Amino acid sequence: MVTANIANPAAITTAAMARMFHLKRRSRVMKKKLIVNSQNLLVQSKKMWPWLISALTLGLSLSTTITPAQLKTNQQTESQDDALIIGQSIPLTGPSAELGKKYHAGAMAWLTHINKQGGIHGQKIKLLSLDDQYEPQQTIVNTQKLIQQPDLIALFGFIGTPTSKVVLPIVERERIPFVAPLTGASLLRDDDLKMVFNMRASYAREIQAIVNSLVRNAQQRIAVIYQNDAFGEDGLQSTLAALKTHDLKPLTTATVERNSANVRRAVNTIADANPNAVIIISAYVSSAAVSKALRDRRMNVQIMNVSFVGTGALEEALPPGQANGIGISQVVPFPWNRWIPVVSRYQQLMRKYNPNAAYGFTSLEGFIAAQMLTIALERAGKNPSRAKLAKSLESIQNLDLGGYTIDFASDDHQGSDYVELTFLGAQQWEP
Repeated sequence: MVTANIANPAAITTAAMARMFHLKRRSRVMKKKLIVNSQNLLVQSKKMWPWLISALTLGLSLSTTITPAQLKTNQQTESQDDALIIGQSIPLTGPSAELGKKYHAGAMAWLTHINKQGGIHGQKIKLLSLDDQYEPQQTIVNTQKLIQQPDLIALFGFIGTPTSKVVLPIVERERIPFVAPLTGASLLRDDDLKMVFNMRASYAREIQAIVNSLVRNAQQRIAVIYQNDAFGEDGLQSTLAALKTHDLKPLTTATVERNSANVRRAVNTIADANPNAVIIISAYVSSAAVSKALRDRRMNVQIMNVSFVGTGALEEALPPGQANGIGISQVVPFPWNRWIPVVSRYQQLMRKYNPNAAYGFTSLEGFIAAQMLTIALERAGKNPSRAKLAKSLESIQNLDLGGYTIDFASDDHQGSDYVELTFLGAQQWEP
């Protein structure tokens, strides 16, 4: 992996991206494209069965592969295990599977570590992960199945805005903590949602950083492509608000469908407007298709994405060389910087428990989120209730995990506002 730190985000240029130094990684990681890291854009303060539970089986009764029928059977046996039961609905198959798999891998590295040490107050943590393929209706079904589990005390790490939005009524009705969803949507940051605990920064924060950087680099002819659902609409509104702070409006907008690579109409709309920058608000499947189409047309545009795109997944979905210069906002630290304590801990445990997995932002987010969850479980005491867990999450205030701070309160369930920008590059290196 090759990185370059840029002190002034406004100075992110082609010349700046050329000034890079090598950061060696273990030989288990094959050729990797460049990522240019803008460290100082810190804003204070994650063919198998569609019902697959867990992408991994790591032992210790921590993550189990079972079918829906077995899930029903487990309702009579789960409580006898004296485990802390956590539920999760994520994409493990389908076009957006890489997001779920990577988030899950990071979370499992930390949870396995905790279980190896005896768990929390002598109780092992069991994560039940159902596959929703990033489709809202399946997420509803999954969540209804999960809440039927005896002793389920939290829902954790759901992936995406449309999938999280549809289960909010269930979350509030059941009074179950909904912890660290991988979404920055404003609809999950409503003060009336008492059981939602967001760890990551909002899309509004991310997009403001993106727009500020584009404007400072004289890239003000900005077009927007957004996913045609709650995620995309939220991102569009955040983009309009960010542009307004610079007295700008989008040059044009276009939509793409969730989980679809059919982007021809959207790309035609963008090409006709001839922008010098394009902000894409979608998962990696559509973003990669749009980016490839723009590259194939040899359009000289700066492409920017929000963190949900999944940096590693986007990089893997693009042909060699076509990722060069693509920008992505991030909400966790740089996963290859082992000098950051939380990253060093992440790298150590990923090597130990998932040695074939590459490092990445999405798995690091899952790792940090799992760490936050276990701290709350520790504070909640043995056999915690859902209400006790919610109170213990609110007690996490100004907690520095070593380069990443989480700060909740009884009236503030937004844990972090950390944002930075990164840029993919074209060069490759041999480990």
